[in-house]
Amino acid sequence: MPYEDEPSAASTDAPEAPVAPDARTAQAAAAPVTGSERIVSLDVLRGVAILGILVMNIQSFSMIEAAYLNPTAYGDLTGMNRLVWTLSHLFADLKFISIFSMLFGAGIVLFSTRLDAGGRSPAGLHYRRVFWLLVIGLAHGFLLWFGDILTAYALIALVAFLFRRLKPVPLLVVGLIVFTVSSLLYLLGGVSMQYAPPEAWEGVAVFWQPGADSVASELAAYRGSWVEQMSHRVPSMIATLTIVFWMNFVWRVGGLMLVGMALFKWGVLSAERSRRFYAILAAVGLVVGVPLIWLGVARRFADGWTIQYSFFAGAQYNYWGSLFVALAFVGLVMLWAKSDVLGRLRDFFAAAGRMAFTNYIMQTVICTAVFYGHGFGLFGSVERTVQILIVFAVWVFQLWFSTVWLARFRFGPVEWLWRTLTYLKPQPMRR
Repeated sequence: MPYEDEPSAASTDAPEAPVAPDARTAQAAAAPVTGSERIVSLDVLRGVAILGILVMNIQSFSMIEAAYLNPTAYGDLTGMNRLVWTLSHLFADLKFISIFSMLFGAGIVLFSTRLDAGGRSPAGLHYRRVFWLLVIGLAHGFLLWFGDILTAYALIALVAFLFRRLKPVPLLVVGLIVFTVSSLLYLLGGVSMQYAPPEAWEGVAVFWQPGADSVASELAAYRGSWVEQMSHRVPSMIATLTIVFWMNFVWRVGGLMLVGMALFKWGVLSAERSRRFYAILAAVGLVVGVPLIWLGVARRFADGWTIQYSFFAGAQYNYWGSLFVALAFVGLVMLWAKSDVLGRLRDFFAAAGRMAFTNYIMQTVICTAVFYGHGFGLFGSVERTVQILIVFAVWVFQLWFSTVWLARFRFGPVEWLWRTLTYLKPQPMRR
């Protein structure tokens, strides 16, 4: 999840050289921010993203792993189920993870700028913070759900931190170049596939369209006890940390972290630009992104969702289109943050955003309890139309819970733990 320590919008520009602070300033710079110092637009955007990401993640919680990338691999894909999948793909798949990646990059700039302004080097706290994020992520991935993204954020943040002082234009250029690498790797993979011996692709083919035995094995694992689930969860998490990380995460997430740094330095993520700017951003993002993704959907269905096309070249429509739609969401949320429309609802989303780390882990706890064998054991038996209803129910609960919790406490419970480990002393919890 993105960094949570955020100074006020007025303190976002790092000075050329730190000014020697007095003891009080230095102490304040080394402590977590208070509620009054937060940038509300970032909280709202983070709240939208943490709820939106469940639209895709629930498919991983409730169905076999292959169904996340290849919807024809498992489950009914007709009528309302197809409509739910299509809308989810158009407006959720890769969109909210893109927003989170940009927010994480912005958070690195915020965190380091605040410490720089207090005359303290941010490197030590940053790397300690990232270390504990990695520890929590590994525990989350290996013990609860292999779809964890925290480990990737932690590992990529080790390098992204080094770019924080670049000006916005170089950040944007380098970020987009890095973002492009994963796309090129997949296109190269698709071209090389025709020259590779068939046995070299057997493992990928089985993952893309598993046979009856593979499906039965995965269903049995996740409908079983927590220990039985490990037979699938551990190998999948290892694959996430290796193949998926180097083919996708390091380039896409890393590139978007740098893009997020640039957008924050331009004031885009802190609602500092004009309403006209955000309206244009939203309009261009939707007009370019949605038709591009829709074209990719049409071509993959026409192709029959073969691995030769749909896993490689066919995936590029959403890979690039999702960036435009994610930016459209940024524009729409910033317009909302600058308006008085549905202000009370906006406060609920801001609360969910302030507790994004807690809500992310909570979504795993709730969904594994619903679908896995240590809970209700519904894995593989819930259609997409019902999955989305469960998503809506979790949204309502987390919006309510976040608001009620933060009325009494300063941080979400996981945020409190992360801060306490980062600053090496218990943080004040009650208001």
